[in-house]
Amino acid sequence: MSTDLLRPRDHAEEVALFRAEIVGALVRRELSRGELAAEIAKLAEVRYRPPGRRATKCYGVSTIERWFYAYKRDGLDGLKPDARSDRGRARELTAEQRALLLDIRREHPGASVPLILRTLVLDGRLAKGAVSVTTVTRLYREAKLPRGVRPEGHTRLRWQADHPGALFHGDVCHGPALRIGQTTKPLRVHALLDDASRFVVALEAHHTEREDDMLGLFLGVLRRHGRPDALYLDNGSTYRGEALRIACERLDITLLHAQPYDAPARGKMERFWRTLREGCLDHLGTMTSLHDVQARLLAFLDEHYHQTPHGGLFGKSPADVWSTATLRIVDEPTLATALTTHTRRRVRKDGTLDVDGQTWQLDQGFLAGAVVTVAIDLTSTTAPIVEHDKRRYVLRPVDPIAAGKTRRKRPAPERPATIPFDPPGALLDRVVGRPPRHRLPEED
Repeated sequence: MSTDLLRPRDHAEEVALFRAEIVGALVRRELSRGELAAEIAKLAEVRYRPPGRRATKCYGVSTIERWFYAYKRDGLDGLKPDARSDRGRARELTAEQRALLLDIRREHPGASVPLILRTLVLDGRLAKGAVSVTTVTRLYREAKLPRGVRPEGHTRLRWQADHPGALFHGDVCHGPALRIGQTTKPLRVHALLDDASRFVVALEAHHTEREDDMLGLFLGVLRRHGRPDALYLDNGSTYRGEALRIACERLDITLLHAQPYDAPARGKMERFWRTLREGCLDHLGTMTSLHDVQARLLAFLDEHYHQTPHGGLFGKSPADVWSTATLRIVDEPTLATALTTHTRRRVRKDGTLDVDGQTWQLDQGFLAGAVVTVAIDLTSTTAPIVEHDKRRYVLRPVDPIAAGKTRRKRPAPERPATIPFDPPGALLDRVVGRPPRHRLPEED
């Protein structure tokens, strides 16, 4: 058995042991009243170094005498210092201030103590410097309201999917801006990470964080690996679109969203971002293109992250655990059906309509003014299709310049057929003796 484990359990026991070293020998001796007083007087002249202190000090006769009788009566427990009577009550705070601070922590468990104090000072509800950060921190600790823990007593447990491919995490990381020409553009790194293996199934660099970026990333994963059982995302607008929700429903993928303002709930993703920053993003230097960034991201994954033993995997690497994954394969027709969106548009008089910010031309002039359904296949780059009255019409991009140079041959207007009807002519024929221009059919 190691003796390193035999240490004082807390500061109070450490102080009691220190005091026992001073008076312990006297307790075990048979001394008369005069001899005891003389021995205590000698101990009062000696300098001691108390636990946790650098400087030495002397103790008075009355103090040592009190220790002697307490040790003789109650043993080591009698030498432990008494707890403060006002412990945990934050002496610098009034009752109203304590109530206010506790209510704020219950309502906003994620807010830090400096943020709470700064806000109260700016709002005029607390004087500047009236209370220290240490005092408020001690108040929250004694009230069992640590930061990030909700007052209803929710206990955060360590969890993990039961097999690779069961759950994918999706998120976006903001990287350093890229200098492109005379301007700078933002860097947004999109990723999908398998929960059970910590394997990154997709990692792409973009300038934006739109739903289209997420759908493109997810589509690539579906083609390369297959479909997971569930997708776990945050509450950003990137992951709240109708197209993603409908696609997951059609592919039988459960779409989950984390609770707002609960970053620890997605700890695996946050831990990967920290690793990526330390090993890659913080060392990009003066990158000038997304291609250069993408090459370094993939090199970091393949040569380091996927091959490094992971503590959460009991020393196995993400690549080793991911090699056992068996996902459901999705064929192209199924993907096309799942990722085809439908929207309603009214055709203008010139046969054009707008889809996703782009203007398209419809050559069927009879549909001008009609409200049609436009089908967009997100799995391909083909033009949208107009579906109307069980017929399909292909759209083409609008080229106003080419349309202005196109000459269209217009057919000559046809004169409508007229029925002979000439009252003055009929009278004139009768006057001059001409026979009628039309004869009735003779009866048999």
